[in-house]
Amino acid sequence: MKKRYNHIRFGLPKITSVLILALLIVSCKSAKKVIASGEASNKLSAKQVIKEHQKNDANFKTMNARVAINLIQGEKEQGHTFTLRVEKDKVIWLSATLGMARMMITPEKVRFYNKLDNEYFDGDYKLLSDFVGVDLDFMKVQNILLGQAIYNLKDEPYRVEVNQNSYALSPKDQNALLELFYLINPSHFKMDSLQLFQQLKKRILQVDYKSYQEVDKQVLPKNIRIVAVEDKDEVAINMEFKSVSLNGEVRFPFKIPKGFKEIEIK
Repeated sequence: MKKRYNHIRFGLPKITSVLILALLIVSCKSAKKVIASGEASNKLSAKQVIKEHQKNDANFKTMNARVAINLIQGEKEQGHTFTLRVEKDKVIWLSATLGMARMMITPEKVRFYNKLDNEYFDGDYKLLSDFVGVDLDFMKVQNILLGQAIYNLKDEPYRVEVNQNSYALSPKDQNALLELFYLINPSHFKMDSLQLFQQLKKRILQVDYKSYQEVDKQVLPKNIRIVAVEDKDEVAINMEFKSVSLNGEVRFPFKIPKGFKEIEIK
């Protein structure tokens, strides 16, 4: 196993606001902070770690939250606060103040519009997958946002070792074109980090879960940092999730305004 677990990044060709927003959506409520007090043990097998990780997948129907997103790209930095609503396994909805920008992700589509630039995007996951170099779908995006593994951990055998008090999980037969690593927290068995490497294309994706919080007995990410790199191009996104409520009634209004120009991703 290659020891590259710390501060690793992932890249994609010229990341647009559409892709960035598509990767950023999680949940949390005014809640107790989860303190990682557990200690990783060499006695746990990969199967035992996987079992605990799957057992701690968040269980809710709907979510309503505020999320502060800070984007750093080169010398440019900007931050905004969004309203986030989720119907688990069905819809992820994100809206800026006064609906100036809005996004809705479903298992079938990724849709987005921006009133400041009078433009919109309406497409499928293939376009986003081409950017990331990973076969994206709704469940993978949702799992990233909830601190869960993006692939089914029962599909192939995994190995485990302790790395700086995290359980480092990786496939026994790593794909030479796409290397995958999960770092699992020993306290609540959610992810500490997700790391993907594409050596030939010089792409790296790293999603670090800086802290978690407990919301209605559910452990959910509180602070997430996403770093995406391709060659020398880098984008970093910091997210903080606030004022979260679970299992309330939510609506997902979305209608692309007339006369807007379609965003084309090439």
